[in-house]
Amino acid sequence: MGLPGPVIARKYRYLIALAREKHFGRAAASCHVSPSTLSTAIRDLEAELGVAVVERGQHYAGLTAEGAQVLRYAQLAAAQADALGQALAELREGGLTGRARIGVIPTATSAVAEYSAELARQHPRLTLDILSLATGEILERLHSFELDAGIVYLRSAQVADLDVIPMWAENHVLITTATEGATAGEAITWREAADLRLCLLTPDMQNRRTIDETFAGIGAQPRPTMETNSIVSLLAHVSSGGWSSIVPRSVLDFIGLPDGVRVLRLVDPEVAWATGLVTVRRDPVSPVVYAIRKIATDFSRVFGKTE
Repeated sequence: MGLPGPVIARKYRYLIALAREKHFGRAAASCHVSPSTLSTAIRDLEAELGVAVVERGQHYAGLTAEGAQVLRYAQLAAAQADALGQALAELREGGLTGRARIGVIPTATSAVAEYSAELARQHPRLTLDILSLATGEILERLHSFELDAGIVYLRSAQVADLDVIPMWAENHVLITTATEGATAGEAITWREAADLRLCLLTPDMQNRRTIDETFAGIGAQPRPTMETNSIVSLLAHVSSGGWSSIVPRSVLDFIGLPDGVRVLRLVDPEVAWATGLVTVRRDPVSPVVYAIRKIATDFSRVFGKTE
């Protein structure tokens, strides 16, 4: 949603679409115009600014250094125009409308459902887009204003221009159908877990990096024999009896435990990872981001698990 015309010229929105799609045809389709219309608008923009914005070639080859600067200002202007549209619509219609776009790390997609439900309850005319994304992509889309907020491990959100609201802290557990390597009780050490046949999330995911760091901290060297970027796939493979895995406790709290799978507490060390909501610092704050942040703050107090 946004305001057309004088608030931000269409040619700047076309540039944003081109940078996002990295293809003239797809960018034009996303803007509901022909490729020639989009191409002409980009050339008009270059003539207006007196700089080359797009690298020339038979196909889209990226933005020039000047184009990257223009894009950053265009993204900010478009975000502020959209925020103005939200604010005016809220006054006109007596409530928040539009879309709330939230990127969530895969390990938090089940835990965040309670938060999403509260956001929908307080703002019933708001459409929620909850996207499962890796941490790096969440941060990238936040800075290009393609997301309103992200839910990530807070250790990966140490960026100067981000506002952070801690929401919960959680322990990870080992899930397995095997008994070898486990202690007699309901706990297993990280060193013992390293000797099991492990299925873990892929190394590009923040959850996996924190698990690897924990193993490295005790000098253990696990050798996972299966990797996946899907929590559901991970649970399915553990349930098959072939693997053990390490997951956030909240995943099991919301999804449930597959038949025949045991849950063991991970100790020596006992590690908790803080998860929270991040937004790009802006003034003024858009009505959607304000609502997202307010409910995250309330949710944090009620949930009572922040550290």
